[in-house]
Amino acid sequence: MSFKSLKLTPGRLLATIHDTAEKFGAKGVWGPASTETGVCRLTLSDLDKGVRDWFIAETKGLGCEIKVDQIGNIFAIYPGKKENANALPTAIGSHLDTQPTGGRYDGIYGVLSGLEVLRTLKDNDFVPNYPIALIDWTNEEGARFPMSIMASSVWAQNIPLERAYKLESVTDAEPVTVEHELKRIGYLGETAASYLANPIKAHFEIHIEQGPILEDEDKLIGIVTGVQAYSWIKVKVFGKAQHTGTTPLAARSDALLAASKMIVKGNELAKKHNCLFSVGVLNLQPAVVNVIPEHVEFIIDVRHVKDDGLSVILEEIKSDFVSIVGDSGRALTVEFDHIYTSDAVKFHEDCISSVTESAEEIVGKEKARTIISGAGHDSCATSTRVPTSMIFIPSKDGVSHNPAEYSKPEEVHTGFEVLLNAVLKYDSKRTD
Repeated sequence: MSFKSLKLTPGRLLATIHDTAEKFGAKGVWGPASTETGVCRLTLSDLDKGVRDWFIAETKGLGCEIKVDQIGNIFAIYPGKKENANALPTAIGSHLDTQPTGGRYDGIYGVLSGLEVLRTLKDNDFVPNYPIALIDWTNEEGARFPMSIMASSVWAQNIPLERAYKLESVTDAEPVTVEHELKRIGYLGETAASYLANPIKAHFEIHIEQGPILEDEDKLIGIVTGVQAYSWIKVKVFGKAQHTGTTPLAARSDALLAASKMIVKGNELAKKHNCLFSVGVLNLQPAVVNVIPEHVEFIIDVRHVKDDGLSVILEEIKSDFVSIVGDSGRALTVEFDHIYTSDAVKFHEDCISSVTESAEEIVGKEKARTIISGAGHDSCATSTRVPTSMIFIPSKDGVSHNPAEYSKPEEVHTGFEVLLNAVLKYDSKRTD
C-alpha cells in the first residue's frame, strides 16, 4: 500500500490541535473565534501533565508501546512488520510545551501531526516495515527551565542528566528543579535517557516556519536542510550610581547608556556580517527614576548560518563592547558570561531526500524550497546521533512565540501529508 492509496481524514489534525489547546492551556485571546487564542503550557506544569496523560492514552489506543525515560521524554512506539532487536524505530518528534506567550502550533503541530500519521496507519490497517516512534521531547522551549532543547540533548548525551535535573525554574515564585517536577507530575521514567540505551533509526520533525520566507515567496513547504548556529551571552556592565540632578553628563558612569550603545552596535555588526543579533532580556539597578544606573545586565542572542561566521562576529562584538566602555570617559567595566552555544546543523541527505521526494509529489517543485532554520529545534540534538530532517509550513506574517501564531488549515493538512509520505518513503527504503 502506497501513500496515495491511504484514506486520510481531513480536518481531524486541526480539530485535535484546537481541542487540546482548549483543554490544556488556552490563553491570550487575539480574535473573536473560540480557536483564536494561544497556549501557555509550561513544561512539567500541571497542564503539561494533563496533555502528557492524554497523549499516552491516545497512543496506547492505537496499539503503541509507551516508554517514558528518565528526563520525561515520551516514546510511543507503533509496531512494524520487523520487530527484532535491530529493527530500530523511525521517529517523528517535537514538543508539547510552550512559551508563556505561546501559540497553538509551535512544537504542538509536530507532535500532533505525528499522532495523525499513526491514526492514519491504524485507520488503514497499514503496518510499516519498521516501527514508528512518536516522541514528545521534554522542555524544548527552555521557558520555565532555562535550557532549550533540554531533554533531547540529554537523550543525545550532549549534556549530562544530572545537569538537567538541577536546573531551577525561572517562572515560579519559589524555584523548583526539573527533577522535583518530574517526580511531582509522575514523569520521571525508568527508561534510560540515552540514544544508546533507547535508540532510534532516524528523526523527522514538522514545524511551523516561525518566519516569513515561505509566505513571502508563496511556497507551501520548506525542505529544511540545516539550522543556523547561535550563541547566548550575558553582558554585565558596571558603572556608578549617582544623583541624576546633581551629576553633570560628563561626570557620569552611566551603565545603561553604555549598554544602549552596545545594543545599537550589535545590530550594526549583524547588518555588516549578514546575520542576526537580538536582546530580549535587560535588567538594571537600582531602577530608581532619579538615580543613574550602576549595573546593567542583558543577554545577547547572536545567530549565523556558519560556525566560523558566528565566532567572528562574537569576537568583534566583545571587542567593540570593551571599546565602548573604554571610550566612555569615566570608570565603566564590562564582563561576559557565556550561557549557551548551539553549533550549526546540517541534516542528513537520506532524510532530506525523502522529504524532497514527498514534497514534490504533493505540492510540486514550484511550491517547495530548501530552507535553513533560524531557530533551534529538538532535531538539532537528534541530528548529532541519527539521520534527521525537518519540514516547514508557512507562518502567517512570520509570527511565533505569540498567541496570534497561525497557519492556514490547508497548510496544516498539506504539511501532514508531506510528513506521512516522507516517513513512509524512508520506511520503504530502509534495509536494516
